Amino acid sequence: MLRCLPAGLALCLCLNLPAQAAATLPDARVQQLASDPYWINLGHYETGKLGGWRSYVDDRAFFLSASGPDDPAAELQATLQAIQSPDNPGDRHAQCVFPARTRWLREQLSLADLPVVDCAEYRAWYADINPHSSVLIFPAAYLNSPSSMFGHTLLRIDPADAASNNTAMLSYALNFGAFIEGDDNSMLYAWRGLMGGYPGVFALVPYRDKMKEYSRLENRDLWEYQLNLTPEETGRMVEHVWELRQIQFDYYFFDENCSYRLLELLEVARPGVELTDDFPITAIPTDTVRSVKQAGLIEQIEFRPSRERELLARADPLAPEEQAWVLRISVDQQALADPAFQAIPRERQAQIQDAAFRLLRYGAENQERDAAQAKRSYDLLRAINQNPPEPLDIPRPELPEEGHPSRTWQLGGGSRDHDAFAEYGLRMAYHDLNDNMAGFPLGAQIEIAQLKLRQYQGNDWKLQQLDFATIRSLTPRNQLLKPWSWQVNGGFQRVLGKNQNDVLVSQVNGGGGGSWALGDNSLLFALATARVEHNHEFAPLVAAAGGFNSGLLWRNPLGNLSLEGSADYFLNGEVRRSLSLNQQWELNRNLGLRLSAERAFAQRSSPVNEVLLELKWYHY
Repeated sequence: MLRCLPAGLALCLCLNLPAQAAATLPDARVQQLASDPYWINLGHYETGKLGGWRSYVDDRAFFLSASGPDDPAAELQATLQAIQSPDNPGDRHAQCVFPARTRWLREQLSLADLPVVDCAEYRAWYADINPHSSVLIFPAAYLNSPSSMFGHTLLRIDPADAASNNTAMLSYALNFGAFIEGDDNSMLYAWRGLMGGYPGVFALVPYRDKMKEYSRLENRDLWEYQLNLTPEETGRMVEHVWELRQIQFDYYFFDENCSYRLLELLEVARPGVELTDDFPITAIPTDTVRSVKQAGLIEQIEFRPSRERELLARADPLAPEEQAWVLRISVDQQALADPAFQAIPRERQAQIQDAAFRLLRYGAENQERDAAQAKRSYDLLRAINQNPPEPLDIPRPELPEEGHPSRTWQLGGGSRDHDAFAEYGLRMAYHDLNDNMAGFPLGAQIEIAQLKLRQYQGNDWKLQQLDFATIRSLTPRNQLLKPWSWQVNGGFQRVLGKNQNDVLVSQVNGGGGGSWALGDNSLLFALATARVEHNHEFAPLVAAAGGFNSGLLWRNPLGNLSLEGSADYFLNGEVRRSLSLNQQWELNRNLGLRLSAERAFAQRSSPVNEVLLELKWYHY
């Protein structure tokens, strides 16, 4: 319910106002004010590619001047004229529609004689929010949702007594996101999000609703960064949010996204802070959180574990036979009276009961509550009340913003069957299975726009790889939770062809299967795969293959090691197999040294061996 951003107000301002209603400013003064960084921030202007200005706002309703989207001076002059209009249409007056512009111009020009306008709807809205302080919220990345693979950021606006009365759940969350009509499937959503196919809008919703959406429905950890904005700065930001109600921006996953728009609001809140300048190409949420931290805006950090993390933390100390009781009790409360269960020590019973209740609630998400489920929940809660477990102690993971930056430059040298080469690479975002691990989960990989070029002896240059996207989610299965592992990749890559030649092909591949933890720092995975490939050495235009991809990941004292084997069996009879080993040494957070070795096999070629040593620089 977007109760705080009413859609009923329409901007109805007369631009042909009497000349005597507006102050006359010299052109030099207009240009001076129009080039002020604060006015530029209020209009969401950026320098145009060919010079001049353009606004990120893609909604004509935001501008009072016909040339306002690319002329800050014209928009300022039109705003000045409108806020001095003697006509008083109440909530539709420019002073009510643009309170942030009005306040700033009043301060800059000492406008003491502006018409008195009763902005009743704005006053009621502002009083309902009652802004005093701000918290930056970062729900951690969630690979199984296309909109959440990189994480997300939003702001919580707290009243003055939120901390003392512990009522943060009653605060409002300020969120910028894609406005979607209908039910686009995941692939269509990802494509339209990449290409700017959705409008983006700001929304203020109860924070408790966002908490439920992220930590419960999507099983995502939440990080809360208390900002050191003053009440005046927080109010200034909320004041501008009113001006953006129902105003549409273009929405892009990688640059004009949730995180970038919130950085603009923080620049409005605290004039002089520069955050958006750091993100001319992409704005990955973890990078933006890091930028906010480096700007000195964060004073305290809180961690809220997801429901899934709480369940796993409670079940982790339990033996396999005790976890079997957890499964049984979660579906049959009568098992609580089983003599075999009653024979278990009471402190272990307490943990089992609590884990069973958490598993029951975890499985009930997104399902209609029924009488049988309610009865099981009640019986388990009664048992927990009679024999409460020790409080959960969940250690705080490494801060996500302390992980490596998202962009990666790569420089390496190697040998392919006695042919030496140099390799140069760039990846726009943001992490693979062997990268430096701080702040990232084991078994998660998201790579966007990976480019690799090779220079062989004799100045022979080749495009080695151009991947548009590579995503791998290798979440381990256990006795209580059994998530599927999956991967998808698309782009251009070189494969082993006839007579040991490497052939550039275009392809899309994906697969699914399972992963299993082998202790805290390693996991085993096995996936069945399918591949579609265009290869000029094949007779058909497009060739299909089935196969497998299996391997081992090990987080060791040096860094990360992966051992993988894969095979593709094409319908045209071609068989392609490979075995690879990768070990990364973590030199520091922003530097990694990786040794890769691969042996490739093809039916129409002798095996080929390749070794590569590359330096990876994580930089934004």
